[in-house]
Amino acid sequence: MIERIYILETVDPLIFYGVNNCNMQLIKTLFPKLRIVARGNVMKVIGDEEESEVFLKKVREIEKYCEEFNILSEDVIIDLVKGNGPVVVKQENLIIHGMNGKPITARTENQQLLVKAFEENDLVFATGPAGSGKTFVAIALAVKALKNKMVRKIILSRPAVEAGEKLGFLPGEMKDKLDPYLQPLYDALQDMIPPAKLKEYMENNVIQIAPLAFMRGRTLNDAVIILDEAQNTTTHQIKMFLTRLGMNAKMIVTGDMTQIDLPMSVTSGLKEAMGVLKGVEGIGKVEFTKKDIVRHKLVQRIVEAYDKFDRGKQRASKKETNNITK
Repeated sequence: MIERIYILETVDPLIFYGVNNCNMQLIKTLFPKLRIVARGNVMKVIGDEEESEVFLKKVREIEKYCEEFNILSEDVIIDLVKGNGPVVVKQENLIIHGMNGKPITARTENQQLLVKAFEENDLVFATGPAGSGKTFVAIALAVKALKNKMVRKIILSRPAVEAGEKLGFLPGEMKDKLDPYLQPLYDALQDMIPPAKLKEYMENNVIQIAPLAFMRGRTLNDAVIILDEAQNTTTHQIKMFLTRLGMNAKMIVTGDMTQIDLPMSVTSGLKEAMGVLKGVEGIGKVEFTKKDIVRHKLVQRIVEAYDKFDRGKQRASKKETNNITK
């Protein structure tokens, strides 16, 4: 009789053990000759050495499946233990599996171009209208790189610019003051990583969410770095951010040129950077359009209506200027 320890390192124990420990009870049933005790992310197994080795091998396979799909059912456990392997339907343009096994895919042509540009370049600019999936796909690519151990951390940033309204004094510590600006990034992460694992990643700084101002002086190695809402950066801010890129790192910069919240007198750093860096080797560029909008169908109609309205204003302004000149 020997005692062996197995530690669940890559999955949320709540998902692995199942509701009311149903998965764990099934595993115990499938290995009746062993005494198995599970607490937290640690499993202790006592029994015959050969039987224990088989158990540990199968648990590794189950954990690997759980890590990839973020879901675990009794049928899958039975298939893996019996050596058949679960039937996995290949999903076209799959990036990763999100919560409850939901496949996160590149749904449009430009989303697929963003995936390709990320693979081929160390810096990618992704611009386009609200709801086109720029940020969501970018974060999915970062999570995939982290899961595949291509990088050691993910760094997400946003400029803390209010969208046309003054929030005034915000109570609490620094994190409490910044969270309202960074909430969209939390939302995307929560769709892809189990809560317990996400909390662990953030507590250990594997995933860092920080305002742009906190980037100064850092060199970001072995990471995927994402700057969201970059249209609201100034020239100095985006230059500072882009020069943080370190070794074995990739950077994605997203923004929507139609939603600039900077003062009228301030030039968007994103717009200027894309002009300055045009043609530089190693930099990719993907421009999303209204056709890429994957939110509620009304979002596309709203964007189109505002585009039409803006074009009308520009024509009227041009006509008024011409009349004054004459």
